[in-house]
Amino acid sequence: MRLITVGLAIVLAAGCGIGKPSATTPAASPTSTTPATSPNPAQLPLEATFEQIIAQVLPSIVQITTKVGLGSGVVFDTSGHVVTNAHVVGTATKMQVTLATGGAPREAKLVSSFPAGDLAVIKVTDPSGLRPATFGDSSKLRVGQLVLAMGNPLGLSGSVTNGIVSAVGRTVTEPQNPGSPGATITGAVQTSAAINPGNSGGALVDMSGQVIGIPTLAATDPELGGGAAPGIGFAIPSNTASDLASQIVKSGKVTSSHRAALGIKGRTILGENGRPVGVAVASVEPGSAAAKAGIETGDVITSVNGTATPTITSLTELLSGMKPGDQVKVEVIERDGTTENVTVTLGELRAD
Repeated sequence: MRLITVGLAIVLAAGCGIGKPSATTPAASPTSTTPATSPNPAQLPLEATFEQIIAQVLPSIVQITTKVGLGSGVVFDTSGHVVTNAHVVGTATKMQVTLATGGAPREAKLVSSFPAGDLAVIKVTDPSGLRPATFGDSSKLRVGQLVLAMGNPLGLSGSVTNGIVSAVGRTVTEPQNPGSPGATITGAVQTSAAINPGNSGGALVDMSGQVIGIPTLAATDPELGGGAAPGIGFAIPSNTASDLASQIVKSGKVTSSHRAALGIKGRTILGENGRPVGVAVASVEPGSAAAKAGIETGDVITSVNGTATPTITSLTELLSGMKPGDQVKVEVIERDGTTENVTVTLGELRAD
């Protein structure tokens, strides 16, 4: 995954990228499910505040185990719905869920996955005792706020790390591969809290004990041979996560992504110098914005509204900042080599 603005390669904090823990993996001790009875967190020493928040939120964090790996999830409601990352469930339709507070694994089934936003909802067959987390308003986040990341990094159940909100409103894109849906996340929350493999789908929590993000990505530094870049992680903002999850719970799928789309599938092509020069249109969805504008298979998209789109990632990220219904100018090199500027009224990104 890449974040162009900071010049780093981004990799999944991969729930699906970590294999099942070995028999020698130490297990976390069960955590009390009884919230600490203390004054307002703002009036507490920092250490006591952390303890209270962990006691309050950790019972809402689960470990999700599939046949190929594991990740984290957050209990969404009392009916047993759990929100997580699409890359955590991967292609699995059945999985096991283990509470951070211990107990035998429970069976769960996939409700629906939205790979374009790297979000999924599963449902636990036996929801007894599940404690839903409280989702906060991510639009009110401020850079510098203290946060805690809760999940199951490296299979270590119920782990917690701390940090701050480092930035808001980031746009990050995952590379598309068997372990990643190639999602573009808009409005991502950047945090210094450690995000490690297995943390994906867990909770980024503020000092009020509210979930303000779903940890999804961690950065790597190419100069370190692809090693982790300390203190740079990204989370899906809670407003986006709760909106998409609510749609899935209500309708069984995402009914409105709120994101713009051209309605094409494409790939990056290289010029004679070996550098990317545009996006070759591999297919056009019938009735889509691109189809209505006359864009055809074999055309090459080189810019949108005057901004160059040399790669499929740059095109996706540019579109992510626009809205369905927006009119844009798309520069296209047609199959006969002629360059045309076409006006496109953007459609909405579909869930399927």
